Amino acid sequence: MEQELHPNAGKNDIIEVDGVRYQRLPIKTHLITDKDNILDVAEKYGKPVLSKPGDVLFISEKCVACTQRRAIPLADIKPRKLAYKLSAHVTKTPHGIGLGMPETMEMALREVGSLRILFAAAISVIGKKIFRKKGWFYAVAGYRARSIDGPCHNTIPPYNHYVVLGPLKPDQVAKDIAARVGYDVAIVDINDLEGQILGASSKAVNKKLYARILKDNPLGQDDQQTPMGIIRRVD
Repeated sequence: MEQELHPNAGKNDIIEVDGVRYQRLPIKTHLITDKDNILDVAEKYGKPVLSKPGDVLFISEKCVACTQRRAIPLADIKPRKLAYKLSAHVTKTPHGIGLGMPETMEMALREVGSLRILFAAAISVIGKKIFRKKGWFYAVAGYRARSIDGPCHNTIPPYNHYVVLGPLKPDQVAKDIAARVGYDVAIVDINDLEGQILGASSKAVNKKLYARILKDNPLGQDDQQTPMGIIRRVD
């Protein structure tokens, strides 16, 4: 039976970008784990509610990564001394711990490489101290470092005790899902502060535009269990 789609509590379903109104409808799923195939999940939950021309299915990068076995229990991560030292200098925000704990920094060192992370840290210091600008660290470290999610209080168990890495080959994953559901697909990394599109199934999914459409994060990763949704243009 097709589920009725409603915005999550406290979230708006409509946003206007460049004079165009878009509806963002979250889709509730079961708890996604490494036992799931993301193609099957998208087909089961997304395909039945994709019905309008131009609909786009968007899926959180964490959901995709979990099916790729890229969710690692904290207990299995043994940070090196460098991870402790670097994580201590990361700015903490209420929107997520990022690389501000030894375990997430350790995974960044493994994902990106120590030299690149150290170079990114040096550039970040230059940006903050000399040019009074932030964000240079992730610009250098890249999306694989930026996409690492640490545990937080509003994450559904058991992932509140996991580090989740960014998904592998997000563009290809988006294309594979699109072939299953018959609509364009975006793999997204969004929180309550900002967002970016990691993967798109075709050039019709303008990554900069869709990042703006999703900038206020209509999804929910706690008991809402809505790791995917539909973007629909409202005429």
